Amino acid sequence: MLAATIALGLTSRHYGEQLPPFIAAYAGDALWATMVYWLASIAWPHARTTTLAVIAYGVSFAVELSQLYHAPWIDSIRATRLGALALGHGFLWSDLVCYAVGVALASLIDLALLSLAKPRRRKENTEKMKDDRTNPEQF
Repeated sequence: MLAATIALGLTSRHYGEQLPPFIAAYAGDALWATMVYWLASIAWPHARTTTLAVIAYGVSFAVELSQLYHAPWIDSIRATRLGALALGHGFLWSDLVCYAVGVALASLIDLALLSLAKPRRRKENTEKMKDDRTNPEQF
């Protein structure tokens, strides 16, 4: 999910001229926050979806607020391609809305994936319990 999100985000920036103006303007920021959610889910794999959402939005919000701070050292980082992608350039209120949308999107996808995975686990556990009951040699 992380790799796909990064690819979509970079594509939205690179081919922005071919996208509808609304998508070109806001998709990258929403996908950036989605990427932060996936990074949080890697760092804390057993965390609840709501916890990951709070972490992702908090990090996104903090990075956006950091754009109000301008010092030569951080502006020199922002002047690089990677620095600009990670830290952005200037504070925009609309970015906070995009981050909320991106985190909500990631949360919904995560919940959907978890709901698909749980029935399989339950089925595997049920089958294992049946095998345990029918195979007395295991005891």
